[in-house]
Amino acid sequence: MTTNPPPAAAAAAAATAAFPFPKEHSFPPFFTPQINLSTRHAQLSKWSSLILAYCRHHKLYRISLSDATTSPASVIYPLFNNETINRRLEVSYMKEIIDFMKRQGRAEWYGGKEGDLVWVYWRTPEEWAGLLERWADETGNRGVVVTVYELAEGEGTRGSGEFLMMGSRKRSWLTA
Repeated sequence: MTTNPPPAAAAAAAATAAFPFPKEHSFPPFFTPQINLSTRHAQLSKWSSLILAYCRHHKLYRISLSDATTSPASVIYPLFNNETINRRLEVSYMKEIIDFMKRQGRAEWYGGKEGDLVWVYWRTPEEWAGLLERWADETGNRGVVVTVYELAEGEGTRGSGEFLMMGSRKRSWLTA
């Protein structure tokens, strides 16, 4: 008799299978803050790159640190937890990594202050500008007024996910 994994665990496993984790993710010391300053900086850079690549792959713009540590069904959980080597990132180190990314302009605490939710910017403003310009040229929308809603959820972009963050971010501006 075979037993199937719980649906939530199966969903998390399927989401993880599609993302190719780098070899560092299977190296136990990667999950522990290093004491040597140059090693620590290299480690923070690798975590930053990994978070950006993972979020870009899964089109995640906002992550929850609590989901990353306590919700195996969450798509973000496998990023900070490697059950194969029995390692997980401590919340305090996650926050240090997010602060490092914030200094690089790649992350921001939701609401402007440290907490549970983080905006992850896997595209720089210059990259977004280039993407928007190419989209306007390709769709004949150069010189046309287009709303953020149309970009995020309009017929010309529906299903692509390219501009979804703009819609999500707009909602945060209205509630912040």
